[in-house]
Amino acid sequence: MIQRLAFAALAACLLLAPAAGQAAPEPTGRIEIAQMMGRWYEVARVPNSLQTGCQAGASDWTAAPRGFAVVQSCHKGSPDGPLSVWKAKAVVADPRTNARLKMSFFGGIVTQDYVVVEHRPEQGWLVLATANGKYLWLMSTRPTLPAAIKAQAVARIRQLGFDVGRLEFPAPARG
Repeated sequence: MIQRLAFAALAACLLLAPAAGQAAPEPTGRIEIAQMMGRWYEVARVPNSLQTGCQAGASDWTAAPRGFAVVQSCHKGSPDGPLSVWKAKAVVADPRTNARLKMSFFGGIVTQDYVVVEHRPEQGWLVLATANGKYLWLMSTRPTLPAAIKAQAVARIRQLGFDVGRLEFPAPARG
């Protein structure tokens, strides 16, 4: 158990190390927390060590007594592969915008700040990035985004200053 926690802490430290040359992302507006609740499917991400081989990723957000409970999951190797699950607790770090979040993983051993840099509830997608700008996720309320909306989201990620050439598009969840 101690080795597993040590590995998780080391992996998280490597994952969350500051990015070279990437500016800290800023939220583009205020978000309504109620619109964050529910299931979000992973459409694209910047590769990271914790999600190597992950396919059909999703995050389930539910209200909790102090903030939110977040359960992140993916299937290793293929959409039907073994399920991996990470649980986190999240709180709003900036009530002015609700777009800055602090999440704790592995029972609070690892914490990370995130920014919702774009949220398009009318189109069913959002862009979440680590506060240092190193990692980014395009998430959708549906297992897949229509091609035109996905292209629009990727164009917006580019406009926000992220290198879209680094994005990977894992296999979606089976709908």
